[in-house]
Amino acid sequence: MSKQVLVWDLPLRIFHWSFAASIIGCWVTHELGSDYIDWHMQLGYVAMGLLLFRVLWGFIGTKHARFASFFPTPGKIRHYLANSDEKHVGHNPLGSLMVFTMLLLVLVQVSSGLFVDDEIFTTGPYFNALGGEVDSLMNTLHHNAFDFIAVAIVLHVIAVIFYQRVKKHNLVKPMITGKKNSNDMKEVDAIAGSRLLLAIVLGLLCAGFVYWLVVINAPVVEEFY
Repeated sequence: MSKQVLVWDLPLRIFHWSFAASIIGCWVTHELGSDYIDWHMQLGYVAMGLLLFRVLWGFIGTKHARFASFFPTPGKIRHYLANSDEKHVGHNPLGSLMVFTMLLLVLVQVSSGLFVDDEIFTTGPYFNALGGEVDSLMNTLHHNAFDFIAVAIVLHVIAVIFYQRVKKHNLVKPMITGKKNSNDMKEVDAIAGSRLLLAIVLGLLCAGFVYWLVVINAPVVEEFY
């Protein structure tokens, strides 16, 4: 008799949906214009903290959250493409590739935003700290990287729909409940818990680091008129 067993820990699931919300929020506040630039920046800092949490959770989190369990090597990708009906408890190789791509793109987006000046009301905390050439590069990256993020999001949504409609694999429900059917996995693949205390401590440390980075450590740049 099949039963539902835990695969995705709660911190990972909270990260997943919060990260998506922060990215969407950054896009919406950008589209709404300069009146919402402060919200845009604050959401960018939230995305940065979540990104840092996910990177660290990828090393100390539960089994299927760890990068070592789903790193998309060329061999794994080729094998999956040749055996696409093979079931994976965690991320399959193509899904893994999307995870790393999205993390890298958002890293570029949030880090470059620290150096951006909107030329109206607000500047990033590190604008003009490393010179005009760096600011120019970061401005270019910040205003173009999101196009790639948007493409990645669309591809992700298409993949989720494809797996739901064609392969009959529901990828959304497990990312909400954290559980999968025991018939689709081995008993050893289940996780015992979510390591909530560790996740809370890590989350607080990540929030503290972002605050230090953008408030306490932000350089004071002298301007001369």
